[in-house]
Parts: sequence; structure tokens; C-alpha cells
Amino acid sequence: MKTTTEVERWFAEKKPPTEATIRKVREIILGADRRMTEYVKYGTLTFGYDGGDFATMVQVSDKKQTSVMFNRGARIPGKFPHLEGSHPSARFMRFADAAEAKSRASELGKIVAAWGSLTPADRGSAKKR
Repeated sequence: MKTTTEVERWFAEKKPPTEATIRKVREIILGADRRMTEYVKYGTLTFGYDGGDFATMVQVSDKKQTSVMFNRGARIPGKFPHLEGSHPSARFMRFADAAEAKSRASELGKIVAAWGSLTPADRGSAKKR
């Protein structure tokens, strides 16, 4: 898993109340595909893929749950039981705690893989802001 000092600094400064859950989700997303990257954008943890934003941690001050917004989630091919939303673009996945994130690791990994299927395997990992 490739992590960055920029994101570690974000954790230290933000001190999100659901940090353990965010870290578990981060581990799953970054571990699902070597082309996935992380960075801070608009003041929050963002995951990138093939030069574009893939997912963003939203509502990080929420004490009850961790929320991930898949920026163009409506384009993700396949059916995923915990992917929420009907907006023409974004989709969300919410986690009560790190154990729930761990229990959904397979589904979250499949979401990353489905997104990756839209991109040729030799592309990706370029950070773009």
C-alpha cells in the first residue's frame, strides 16, 4: 500500500473522530489496485485513479460514520449492495466502524476493480489535480 506524508499530515491536523474506520477504508482502496493513489484535495482525503479523482472522504467530522463519495460512481459497472445514491453522478458508501469496513472489503475491492476495468491496465497512477 502506497501512502503519502501529505495524507498522514492531514490525519494529524484533522484528527477525524472515525480515524480508525477511515484508515481501514484507505487500506482497502489503496490495496485493491496498484494504480490507486491518495492525496489531499479541497481539504480532504481523496483517492485518484488514472489521473482523476475516484473517491473522496466526506463529512469527516461526523462522529457516527465514515462516508466515502465515489465522484463518478454512477459510471461504475456492476451491482453493489452498499453503494447508495441515485444522483446522475455520485454514489456513496457509509461505514459505522472499522469492523464494518473490514467486512465490506471484498465489495469495496470489487468497486475499485470495476472502476479499473474502465481504464486500460497499462495506464493509471498519474496524479492530477
